[in-house]
Amino acid sequence: MEAALDAGADMVGLMFFPKSPRHVSLSKACKLADMARGKAEIVAVTVNMDPDGLSRIRELVNPDMIQFHGSEAPEALAAAKVMQGTKVMKALSVGEREDLERARYYSIVADWILFDAKPPKDSELPGGNGVSYDWTLLKDLDLEKPFLLSGGLDPANVGDAIRQSGVKAVDVSSGVERDKGVKDSERIRAFVAAAKSA
Repeated sequence: MEAALDAGADMVGLMFFPKSPRHVSLSKACKLADMARGKAEIVAVTVNMDPDGLSRIRELVNPDMIQFHGSEAPEALAAAKVMQGTKVMKALSVGEREDLERARYYSIVADWILFDAKPPKDSELPGGNGVSYDWTLLKDLDLEKPFLLSGGLDPANVGDAIRQSGVKAVDVSSGVERDKGVKDSERIRAFVAAAKSA
């Protein structure tokens, strides 16, 4: 968290998904959120979480935004936005141009859309798999809401990804880790620097 904030990250994500090696407890998330508050937007990353779970996160962690990274319908985002009083982001899996059409349904309610790579067939994780896709699919995409490119990004390729896609925002997780679920401060700093310079 310190490395991300020092490097100038605009958003920081806290993962609330027990199957993920990046999952954080509510108590740890509270401490990390306190470090970030006022310095970067705090994003609570969830996967098909029930309303009670979302309420607990909202009450204890008080994130600026909730990311929905599962199979949630637009109606679930709309309900959470009203009930939790927070901005919402929807992560969508991309493999081909047709996959982008789903974003139009979500952009009616979502404040942000995140385009991630489709997970490998044997993966239990909907994201954070280090898998990439054709970044040019996002070139000239006209959505009414801002969006991020995610999937297989690291310090070495993020500049190319930005140039090829034309996006203004990127997201990273496994690409700045030294081991699965273990972030590397130097890779975080290098990633943010490369992204901002591109």
